[in-house]
Amino acid sequence: MKHFLDIHKTSQAELRSMIDTAKAVKTARQGQPKGMLDTDKPLDGHMVALIFEKPSTRTRVSFDVGVRQMGGQTMVLSGKDMQLGHGETIADTARVLSRYVDLIMIRTFEEETLLEMAEHASVPVINGLTDRTHPCQIMADVMTFEEQRGPIAGKKVVWSGDGNNVCASFLHAAGQFGFDFTFTGPSTLDPEQEWVNFARKQGVNVSIERDPVKAVTGADLVVTDTWVSMHDPESAKERRHNQLRPYQINAELMRHANDDALFMHCLPAHRNDEATSEVMDGPHSVIFEEAENRLHAQKAIMRWCLGK
Repeated sequence: MKHFLDIHKTSQAELRSMIDTAKAVKTARQGQPKGMLDTDKPLDGHMVALIFEKPSTRTRVSFDVGVRQMGGQTMVLSGKDMQLGHGETIADTARVLSRYVDLIMIRTFEEETLLEMAEHASVPVINGLTDRTHPCQIMADVMTFEEQRGPIAGKKVVWSGDGNNVCASFLHAAGQFGFDFTFTGPSTLDPEQEWVNFARKQGVNVSIERDPVKAVTGADLVVTDTWVSMHDPESAKERRHNQLRPYQINAELMRHANDDALFMHCLPAHRNDEATSEVMDGPHSVIFEEAENRLHAQKAIMRWCLGK
């Protein structure tokens, strides 16, 4: 059973294979109508359940389009449709869904929900996001960097802001793809020490630097994410803004990165909070290439899960 639950739970060779497949899939479709099926239709006859306890734009559209381009069909289910863990256990839901569909993607809150789904499903399960990690996004980010600048191994990636679930998956990727990682942000929002330790044990340099200018100096890639979640109370939002203002990615900060450094943001963005529009729309930015590559990276992940 090939679940895609987290980057650090998948071998380096398999991750590299997925990135290579994503690049090939994208190249094969260049110049073709977006509604055209892939030549080999690897998901022909397959049904994929897309479960969203958390709302989404990019994850929902990219997975839905990806399945359709590969010849498959989707069943989109919201948290209200499912009421996971309320009334029926997650384990029983996993067992039932496995009788109907060939693949499950779930975007949820608690990591335990994902893990229980995978434990009891008899079909592959993909982590579309949890409060702890976001592996599909980072596979797209690695793909995007390598399209623009070549191999990411040995490069310096700087994360500025909140050490959240996207940051966690970047640390997993640092260990698996072999790039150095610097976190800059307030100590109250440091990434989980478990993930820092994982990357270091893989032999890459991971550092925490409170001064954003020092952190960004010599960076090949600068990344940030929204400062607040849609579920945060107003009091928490104000507190986070006060903490994170010094870590905004603006043109002055980007001047300390390498001349050919890239800027990424997984979106949605609060423009002129975590990053200025000048940076987001500027020459360093690849945020829309990054968004597009969610489609191609996730198609590669689904192919891998189903042995296609």
